[in-house]
Amino acid sequence: MMLRYALQTVRDRKGGFLGAFVALMCAAALITACGTLLETGLRGTIATERYAAAPVVVSADQNVHQTTVKHKGNGKTKVKHKAKPVAERAWLPERTVDQIRGVPGVRAAVPELTFSAQPLAAAGDTPSYGHAWASAALTPFTLAEGRAPRAATDLVVDRGLADRARLKPGSRLTVQSTQAPRTYTVTGIADAQGGGLRHQSSLFFSTGEAERLAARPGQVTAIGVVPEQGADTGQLRKNLIKALDGTTAQVSTGADRGPVEFLDAAGARIKLVSMGGAIGGTSLLVAILVVVSTFALSIQQRHRELALLRAIAATPKQIRSLLGREALLVGGLAGVAGSLAGLPLGAWLYGRFVDMGAVPMTLQRTVSVFPMFAAVAATLLGAWTAARISGRRISRIRPAEAMAESSVERTRPAWGRIVAGLLLLAGGAVLVAVLSTLRTEPASTPVTFLSVVVLASSVSLLGPLIVKGAAALLAGPLRLAGSGGRLAVANVRGNSARMAAVVTPLALLIGMTCTVLFVQPTLGNAARAQAREGISAPWILASQGPGVPAAAAAKIRHTKGVSAATEVVRTTVRVGLTKYAAQGVTPAGLTRTWNPGVTSGSLDRFGPGSVAVSELAADQLHLKPGSPLGLTLGDGTPATLTVSAVYARSLGFGDLTLPHDLLAHHVDNPLSAAVLVAADRGATTQRELAAAVKEFPGVTVITRSSADKVQADQQRTNAEVNYLAMGLVLAFTAIAVVNTLAMSVSERIREFALLRLVGSTRRQVLRMLRLEALAALLIAAVLGSGIALAVLTAFSVGMTGGAAPAVLPLVYVAVVGAAGLLALVATALPGRAALRPRPVEVATAKQ
Repeated sequence: MMLRYALQTVRDRKGGFLGAFVALMCAAALITACGTLLETGLRGTIATERYAAAPVVVSADQNVHQTTVKHKGNGKTKVKHKAKPVAERAWLPERTVDQIRGVPGVRAAVPELTFSAQPLAAAGDTPSYGHAWASAALTPFTLAEGRAPRAATDLVVDRGLADRARLKPGSRLTVQSTQAPRTYTVTGIADAQGGGLRHQSSLFFSTGEAERLAARPGQVTAIGVVPEQGADTGQLRKNLIKALDGTTAQVSTGADRGPVEFLDAAGARIKLVSMGGAIGGTSLLVAILVVVSTFALSIQQRHRELALLRAIAATPKQIRSLLGREALLVGGLAGVAGSLAGLPLGAWLYGRFVDMGAVPMTLQRTVSVFPMFAAVAATLLGAWTAARISGRRISRIRPAEAMAESSVERTRPAWGRIVAGLLLLAGGAVLVAVLSTLRTEPASTPVTFLSVVVLASSVSLLGPLIVKGAAALLAGPLRLAGSGGRLAVANVRGNSARMAAVVTPLALLIGMTCTVLFVQPTLGNAARAQAREGISAPWILASQGPGVPAAAAAKIRHTKGVSAATEVVRTTVRVGLTKYAAQGVTPAGLTRTWNPGVTSGSLDRFGPGSVAVSELAADQLHLKPGSPLGLTLGDGTPATLTVSAVYARSLGFGDLTLPHDLLAHHVDNPLSAAVLVAADRGATTQRELAAAVKEFPGVTVITRSSADKVQADQQRTNAEVNYLAMGLVLAFTAIAVVNTLAMSVSERIREFALLRLVGSTRRQVLRMLRLEALAALLIAAVLGSGIALAVLTAFSVGMTGGAAPAVLPLVYVAVVGAAGLLALVATALPGRAALRPRPVEVATAKQ
């Protein structure tokens, strides 16, 4: 019976359930889109290109491992093993090739060298890598024109690069590789079997030149293994694993070869899992808050109907059953529609991440039915839970009280609601306090957005009390607006629960938007300020290409008037399993170009075997000057260094500073990100320095202020990924604002008719609505701004050490203005529609 009544109710009250349907559908779409990102990170395929003709590939282990043994009280021990990936490519000893050649089932073992090699004349964003021609058979590449490279200046290019750069045998091509740029003669054009490479360009050098450019004597990138004819690949893999036991080598076959070739795609998997989980989790929390608010408003509008059901002997169980079935019907339809809409949304989001460079094209998107099922399940559960929470009061009170409350709103919210609101407020305060102690971005980011949602949830529960208090403050100013203002005051005071349902999503929208927009500037401004204060060199060598070659820095050092040139290379290293941002700097003349704010120790003796650490790293690792520090470099090589100094400006320069030569020999791109140049006053000019490096394409001389602008542009580019990710949540919240406001106004048609019948004009009613919307906006702006300010201040204290969040006034005004525009439009349009029928007809129909 209750199911039939639920179906009848949904069919007859489509307008009342439309708001809940829209909110749930948007939530399902967001969950599905985030689910596809999460699934791509977990199961996305990475197809091999260069190793297509090698069924088995042997490479070095790309992880740092840590094993801990925990002794239990009963005499037993528990062994736990963890592994984390390193930032750069790990290399194999060249002797591994001979070990593999002796394994049964191996016909050939082909060593591979892979290194950065960027053609300076070729257009396009496709990454280019250099190899020795001897490894061309791993794809395989075959010569279509010309001959193989023999001399150090010979070069073979793939067909795709040749077509883009209009190259042919005999053409000259300048290549920026790991050392100074060099001009080569194209001796041949090679075709890849099965078509060209989709995600890279290949340049083939002679064996000697490839070894010089790779700069890894005695090491190889990987080894392609060709089995004997008829040999079983699975058995060969087992034989290789047994033969290589005790080494750092790992054996890959089939789909596992792709991650060996494309390390950035393998790393992007972790990023996508983290990103998808963060967006999806935030979306789910926001969705629950919005859906509960929407259902509460929907049930409030049906209070009289539900009270009549109680009065004619409907039991609390039957009321709960009715509301639950209605929610499941609406939630099921919305979940199916939203999950279908979430698939193209997820594809668009993935495409945007690829365009921004956050996710490489080599990580192929994976889609299955699981995100859709998860979205439908979450929607059904959310709808049912929201209905049960929102209908708890009407299902429990006595029928007489229900009838009384259907005519007049309660003067005070239920004690349970107040207690829950205070608990959430206390929880939000605890999260804010914890946030002020977090000093790393991965730890602070999720807590930041969770704090906003929890504080907004407390506003949702305490909303009626907050609105009543605000109404007392706004009563005077609103009455100055005439009869419309007096009507608005009466409505705000008499319908605080309805007003609170409108204020909550508005406050969430303003608070979340301000947090998203100002978190990155807060961190970025602090980092740029530290970099400005810490760089004492007046000139900086920068590159428009892959980096500044060491030869350019050497040329600058020999320029008249230059007293120091500090090369800077950047990567990440691991101490244990913890990742730290690191930079390598040349020790000579370091104190003339760089001042990181040393708080203990000294940089005077910084050199081989030394490391300078930030205060954060020193606190976490319990270090001081003279302490030994064991770490793992970017390519997995272990090193032990001695702490020479502790510095304060970690945001500007990373947590660890190592000697340049040590770091440069263990990264994929040894070119410097920048070269800091100090000169005697008046001894040289920017033009003279530029003339000294004119032979290096793409290398320019800029001032510190120009470098600061470049860094600001890079930060804005990096922040776009976060803006896009959280923009979906903000868009959903904006839709919820419009949805809630429209529901709130559209159900007041009888109220408007009665106002018209007692003498109010259409214009006065519309003015009342506008003033109510402005009052809701003002309350929401104060609450949302307060939440954002508290969270941003705590974030700033934790990350920068100062309570100075970067709040951009024009951006803030734009946020509040956009929220106000949404509120006014979402109020005016349904308000005008509700005023179209004649008042007498509405009043008669409702009787």
